[in-house]
Amino acid sequence: MGMVMVKCPRTGHAIPTGIKTDRESFRRSAVFFARTRCPICGAEHAWFAREAWVDEPGIRVRQPQRWLPGVSIETDQAMYAMEGRRGTTANPD
Repeated sequence: MGMVMVKCPRTGHAIPTGIKTDRESFRRSAVFFARTRCPICGAEHAWFAREAWVDEPGIRVRQPQRWLPGVSIETDQAMYAMEGRRGTTANPD
């Protein structure tokens, strides 16, 4: 289980929506619209499911190699979120 996250449009930081689910269940859910109070900027942000992702901290994702051949960096979905990227999985749709 993980937390559904969205990006704060004011700060660019990932924020929790308060919705707990797993990636597969979230992917199968109907398209929906919701609002979330941002703990960072204090505003209420409206968002669609397609803009959100599930942060499951126990799942590790391997990033592509960067500067040194043969060296890769492991990171979790929170790191992608902090960089302003939507989380990915090993088996993207």
